[in-house]
Amino acid sequence: MTMQREASGPNVTGAGSEASGPRVTGAGSEASGPKVTGAGSEASGPKVTGAGSPDLITVDVPTHWYNLAAELDSPIPPHLHPGTREPVGPDDLAALFPSGLIAQEVSTEPYIEIPDPVREIYRMWRPSPLIRARRFEEALNTRARIYVKYEGVSPVGSHKTNSAVAQAYYNSLDGVTKLTTETGAGQWGSALAFAGAQFGIDVEVWQVRASYSSKPYRGFLIRTYGGTIHPSPSDLTESGRAMLAKDPDTTGSLGMAVSEAVEVAAANADTRYALGSVLNHVVLHQSVIGQEAVEQLNAVEPGGADVVFGCAGGGSNLAGLSFPFLREKLHGRSDPRVVAAEPAACPSITQGEYRYDHGDVAGLTPLLKMHTLGMDFVPDPIHAGGLRYHGMAPALSHTVELGLVQGVAISQHDAFSAGVQFARAQGIVPAPESTHAIAACAAHVADSDKEEVVVIGLSGHGQLDLPAYAEFLEGNF
Repeated sequence: MTMQREASGPNVTGAGSEASGPRVTGAGSEASGPKVTGAGSEASGPKVTGAGSPDLITVDVPTHWYNLAAELDSPIPPHLHPGTREPVGPDDLAALFPSGLIAQEVSTEPYIEIPDPVREIYRMWRPSPLIRARRFEEALNTRARIYVKYEGVSPVGSHKTNSAVAQAYYNSLDGVTKLTTETGAGQWGSALAFAGAQFGIDVEVWQVRASYSSKPYRGFLIRTYGGTIHPSPSDLTESGRAMLAKDPDTTGSLGMAVSEAVEVAAANADTRYALGSVLNHVVLHQSVIGQEAVEQLNAVEPGGADVVFGCAGGGSNLAGLSFPFLREKLHGRSDPRVVAAEPAACPSITQGEYRYDHGDVAGLTPLLKMHTLGMDFVPDPIHAGGLRYHGMAPALSHTVELGLVQGVAISQHDAFSAGVQFARAQGIVPAPESTHAIAACAAHVADSDKEEVVVIGLSGHGQLDLPAYAEFLEGNF
């Protein structure tokens, strides 16, 4: 239950305080983690632009990634080897991932330093803006104060570059010359192609067939950055050929594309695999989003957020946004409610089972404890291709089980309706994935007299998804 507060807001106690909330362990108890020097540091404070009540707040780029798992009493269940069903070790992951990422996957440190080469590339677009969405508030007739954390300013227009750059960097340290990956809507594939170009790594992408056909511009972008792209399932891999034999007309799924990318990586000594979501190290890299947002929001709303909304498919976007806010909750500095907005066509949190399952269709990945609809589940070909995944990140699933995050399912029609309303009010056309978070927020605050502080994670722009908007506007959904 959220609390009504004045604009400046008192510190919230109760459900999220140290007395009644989950016990916090480990280091990193300071509000912003390790001390940051430079603009936006504790010494200089966030930079606020604009007159009167500011609408745009900037801070410095974080120096560390934040690992919520290190601060939970109840550990995230380990990944299991599919053959032995024993916890996987570094040797089990070495065929797919570089040593630096394997260490991050199992790290128990609350803060991990961001390497300078990665942080230097981050500075091309980070910090991303936190924007007060005043016109959207007016459109919703609400007294809630809505802030949008906008990741569409990155080179590829989404949050995916936060992990792509880090993964490419660690692979380059191990001498990897080629990466394979999957992609849904194409945001991750284009992000990894961009990152590969920064570190001289070839990138081969398998894109879910439904999105490959409906979103050609992301394929153009991947090739522009130097990547190679195939529709999935394809006849290039054993797993792809088996899927096509079973259903020649399949629209594909992220689980299918993962199988093809993993198969190629495992068979070639010079190749590794890069995953765009789900795993702990991907969640870790995305924490730059929430760390910035917490500091930016504190500059204008000292009481912090009441509600945080984010879209959830594989889970890294929402986890990256919300986990630093949950850090504030665990330490008793605020009491945010976190809402995972998932598509009704692929509702792993609200309708899936919490159990061990493979992350792919062919069963090549480790077993992950997560909310899942089953590895064989093939979602309807909705336009939010980045959310068409059968499972959910183990880290995010764990926080759902702990009661720190709750899910809500949003229909495609309601998502795009909210996206159009937001675009007409704020001028930003949101990615189809992000519209789910906007719709969840709109349903929560519309026509409300309750004064509360709401944060929406706007994970990317929809400039390359305009054909999907055209279908909605023409009434073809």
